[in-house]
Amino acid sequence: MGKVAIGAAVVCGIAVAAAAAVVVHRKTKKSGRWVKAMEILKEFEEKCGTPIPRLKQVADAMIVEMHAGLASEGGSKLKMLISYVDHLPTGREKGLFYALDLGGTNFRVLRVQLGGKGRGIVNQQFEEVSIPPSLMTGSSDALFDYIAAELAKFVAQEGSDFKQSPGRQRELGFTFSFPVMQSSIASGTLLRWTKGFSIDDMVGQDVVAELAKAMERQGLDMRIAALVNDTVGTLAGGRYNNNDVDASVILGTGSNAAYVERAHAIPKWHGLLPKSGEMVINMEWGNFRSSHLPLSDYDHALDTESLNPGEQIYEKVIAGMYLGEIVRRVLCRMAEEAAFFGATVPPKLEEPFILGTPIMSAMHQDTSPDLKVVASNLKDILEISNTSLKMRKVIVELCNIVATRGARLSAAGVLGVLKKMGRDTIKGGEKQKTVIAMDGGLYEHYTEYRECLENTLNELVGEEISRTIEIEHSNDGSGIGAALLAASHSQYLETDES
Repeated sequence: MGKVAIGAAVVCGIAVAAAAAVVVHRKTKKSGRWVKAMEILKEFEEKCGTPIPRLKQVADAMIVEMHAGLASEGGSKLKMLISYVDHLPTGREKGLFYALDLGGTNFRVLRVQLGGKGRGIVNQQFEEVSIPPSLMTGSSDALFDYIAAELAKFVAQEGSDFKQSPGRQRELGFTFSFPVMQSSIASGTLLRWTKGFSIDDMVGQDVVAELAKAMERQGLDMRIAALVNDTVGTLAGGRYNNNDVDASVILGTGSNAAYVERAHAIPKWHGLLPKSGEMVINMEWGNFRSSHLPLSDYDHALDTESLNPGEQIYEKVIAGMYLGEIVRRVLCRMAEEAAFFGATVPPKLEEPFILGTPIMSAMHQDTSPDLKVVASNLKDILEISNTSLKMRKVIVELCNIVATRGARLSAAGVLGVLKKMGRDTIKGGEKQKTVIAMDGGLYEHYTEYRECLENTLNELVGEEISRTIEIEHSNDGSGIGAALLAASHSQYLETDES
């Protein structure tokens, strides 16, 4: 063999070796990236750990804050607002009642015909109305005139299948899902706007008085019998159908809870004790925080960059607005530090809140063998294609970690409420039943979340107590509940029951 041929063979051999080395390097690099991605996932999973002893610490911390919030205004991150609802519907309420439910960019008007004992809701109708964006930042008169005009139109369409007793004024329950300091069952001062509203002349004003003036300007003769928070409405709706309902929880975009407290256990209550000896407390539990909450760097970053840093910490780990965003933040880090989706970070993945919780829920609950729901969501929402099955499995696992932590922490909150009511033990052989009315899209539509919450609660209270506790889906508490509270606080109540 000539020198040239030998040289060519050597060069060829070097080229083959180099190519092999490149392949090995790529494989090593690829496996190195995979190892890094798995490290990020593992570290996050450890930070999100919710072992039973920790959940019990969260529940106990919740009870401490509940006591502090009941003792004095501003005594705790939990506001523990007095709702002035001292008697819930009994099922004996009778007559025609209206509700107005203002909770965001839409509001609803409802009418409900109650049939009295044993008959329940005989008939109901509702209509949904959008609020023009200009009215969300205009004047309080403009907003309430618009709402009152729509309400008057709805009342004018009252058909013959709804019966108003002669000589009676119509009565309305008003659900107003913004922070309000109530001073009676039918008055409350707006503390601040949320959800895109910003009407400065309304802050510090009584929202019931503003609505009443607008109804008067429309010539609408109607009494506002109850001002209601949506969680309190859910409790009222639950109690109307089931006498054992003593607490309610909303798990939707946000989260809150309400429960029935003994009036003498509210040190900040200075009025006469109500005849019933009870008072519904609106906890505003989304604002709970504790060193026992398992928070990761992603949660701290989400909080810092939010519109309300340092507030609503509990809500930010359990509620629908935030779960998908936490998943996105972890994926972003895996893309940046472990090239999880290739050499560059997908631009869409860097958009805050692009990954909504409904998308996360669909991916988490994908049962197809090749996880095609995960693949199509990644492609349609994040513009990420060509993912391997192995990668898709990691994404499902990530969704599972976030949902499991949220559901288990929600269960710890419920345990706190049960303990405060003394329902976590059975007293001397008595037969007790405690029903919690739950509402909200997260609870209703995210099956994995709901089942994990219920299983965790059973695990926390033990087998014997879990037989005495029931979670019941209470749909549309905020609307129907307001009408029912108008009925149970009607000016005609005595005449109905005598």
